[in-house]
Amino acid sequence: MRPGRRAVLTVLATTAAMTLAACGGLDDEGDAAEDEEDGATATVRIGYVSPRTGALAPFGEADTYVIDTMTAHFADNPLTIGDQEYAVEVVAKDAASDSDRAGEVAAELINDDEVDLILASSTPDIVNPVADQCEANAVPCITTVAPWQPYYFGRGATPDTPFTWTYHFFWGLEDVEAVYLDMWNQVDTNMQAGALWPNDPDGTAWGDPQNGFAPVVAEQGYSIVDPGFYPNGTQDFTAQISAFKDGDAQVLLGVPIPPDFTTFWTQAKQQDYNPIIATIGKALLFPSSIEALGDIGDNLGTEVWWTPSHPYESSVTGQSSQELAEAYESETGKQWTQPLGFAHALFEVAAAALEQAGGTDAQGLADALAELQVSTIVGDLDWTSGPVPNVAKTPLVGGQWRASTEGDHPFDLVVVSNSEAPDIPTGGEVEALQ
Repeated sequence: MRPGRRAVLTVLATTAAMTLAACGGLDDEGDAAEDEEDGATATVRIGYVSPRTGALAPFGEADTYVIDTMTAHFADNPLTIGDQEYAVEVVAKDAASDSDRAGEVAAELINDDEVDLILASSTPDIVNPVADQCEANAVPCITTVAPWQPYYFGRGATPDTPFTWTYHFFWGLEDVEAVYLDMWNQVDTNMQAGALWPNDPDGTAWGDPQNGFAPVVAEQGYSIVDPGFYPNGTQDFTAQISAFKDGDAQVLLGVPIPPDFTTFWTQAKQQDYNPIIATIGKALLFPSSIEALGDIGDNLGTEVWWTPSHPYESSVTGQSSQELAEAYESETGKQWTQPLGFAHALFEVAAAALEQAGGTDAQGLADALAELQVSTIVGDLDWTSGPVPNVAKTPLVGGQWRASTEGDHPFDLVVVSNSEAPDIPTGGEVEALQ
């Protein structure tokens, strides 16, 4: 641990702090008692950054649940690191769906809260500035829920010049391209695909003319109708819709933020643009997003990173994917959501790295992460196998939202493509929108 850190805080104090966080007081810390009260002889402090408010808030919807359950778990089961038991304190910060804010709260965690390790999640807009702060300040950092290319290359790394302190796990553009192509090839279209590319790190990576979707799908005979990048928060998508209609784009793809796709799809229906299949990243990941569309959301497709049917279990709690989803729904009254599994996995990776490092020394943690192999609730993670240093890959499948008349929820996300991860079961076949 770095010199000058104050007395450690108890897990009970952390729980109180997280209660404040759930009410909006994410930057409040609360007072502390001594570690002896919970039986541990030391404390590891973990910072956590994600978007709880703003346009990206659906990504952070499960975070309070995960942090609270992990805090409770570690209160009963202190981490054994080396020959010492450690209590776990989590200090959570809201990035407010803003890149500048994400960097600012990461700096607060480093300089004011003196955390040992930072976890961050949810799109390159959030994880990149957090990771950059950690890299600049020699603080170990674990991130997820952003395709690895905008995380890695977008921050200036190369395979020969990797990062020292920052490590990531998620799938890559090559995976989502393969999944989407598999879904497109299962329906009859003219192979013209309209692209919704926002002017943000995800959109510029997916829409890159040399390294994005266009050259890859062209190899299978598809052409991209690309009306150009648009700013997040666009209120009128008439130009994009007109381009797609003029180009007879029977396939729709893109990676918009949730509120922008709601606006686009509503206007598309009003203007009689009706593609045969749609595969939309980011915006259609969440039950809340699809419910906002109502009937016009039926059979819209998206990439699927995690579901209750994924055949993995937690290395920390022993829960299966199904058990984690059921516990979340029972506790919150909300439908399971994909980021739930990855938020949980962040703590699995943190625990495994700390145990492997044998302490909280920053260099020891970074060294442990570089060599880490751990089975988690989102799959087997291996930082020794690439695709580049600092990155471990997770499996990806494809799904469509289906209106449900008999289930507990208005829509169910059904896995319809598992060509890239055959161990993940499908629940149906690809269906056309019309």
